[in-house]
Amino acid sequence: MRSFRLLTTVLSVGLLACVHARPEPGVDNAVITEGEIAASRAQNAYDAVKLLRGNFLSYRGKTTLSRDSTSSSLPTVYLDDQAFGPVLTLRSIPAGQISVIRLYRSWEATTKYGAGNMGGVIAVETKH
Repeated sequence: MRSFRLLTTVLSVGLLACVHARPEPGVDNAVITEGEIAASRAQNAYDAVKLLRGNFLSYRGKTTLSRDSTSSSLPTVYLDDQAFGPVLTLRSIPAGQISVIRLYRSWEATTKYGAGNMGGVIAVETKH
């Protein structure tokens, strides 16, 4: 009985944590706004993404049927619509300079940025 009570408590806390990590209703879950970034007190873009929309960083599985090693299943980072690098380059973008961060899924990324973005794109727009 005691272990059952402990299990339900742990599951309840875990569910509350998951609910808290989701954006509020009506908020686009593919966009992180300047206000959200400021409220998160993140130091850089990577921290903001990890805190606010950790799903942006998820592994998307194999992206090609061939053995092509150039295709990544992780998103590519674009800074102000220019290719910037792999996901870890987000750490070099200070949070205070960011206007918006947007996730483009693979088909959206291919449409907007062209082929070679099968893992999607994390697009960071800076303040001007």
